[in-house]
Amino acid sequence: MTPRGPCGPSSRPRRRRCPDRPVAAALLLFAACATARLPPPGVAESAAAARSWSGSVRVSVSGPEVRGRSRALLAFRRPDALRIEIPGPAGARLVAVVRAGRLVAVLPAERAFLESEATAADLEALLGVALSPEELMDVLVGKAPPGLRDYRAEWGKALPRRVDALLADGTRLKATVDDAETGLDLAEAVFDPPPHSGHRRVDADEARRLLGGR
Repeated sequence: MTPRGPCGPSSRPRRRRCPDRPVAAALLLFAACATARLPPPGVAESAAAARSWSGSVRVSVSGPEVRGRSRALLAFRRPDALRIEIPGPAGARLVAVVRAGRLVAVLPAERAFLESEATAADLEALLGVALSPEELMDVLVGKAPPGLRDYRAEWGKALPRRVDALLADGTRLKATVDDAETGLDLAEAVFDPPPHSGHRRVDADEARRLLGGR
């Protein structure tokens, strides 16, 4: 006897057809992957409210005027303190610190430094990413700043582990977070620029050239 059921032969007219099994399996897999990328309840709100953050990331930037990738060590303390360090084989290639609206970037190996305001335009001139310090902080903790064309975050247990942001000018910023912590009591010295007495002062264009930017 042939079993009757929603997927088996029946003398009654069919009103629906069962999905093909490979398609159904793919849909289930997609749903599982999508769920894995969402933060657990309350986690996104807690991350967005973090007053401090410190971690190691792998960053890639591609856009009309810049293309590159690097590892970076970042730390911030809201509302206005930020540190970006790009390591090299023999020490830091770049240490850029922001405090109270001022940016100081030191290239130790080149014995050069840059000093300017810490606006989105100034960070773009140096690093190719048109985000203000506050917006960069938001990107790291899973909060999309206003003005982005697209923003996606893949979450770990407490923080984003990958972020993908498409900026207003078409530049795409991707960051993979290898290790990060929030709620740290970061010392004031974290946001002090390294000693640069005797270094020559350069503008953003030369600083980017020295870093290998375009």
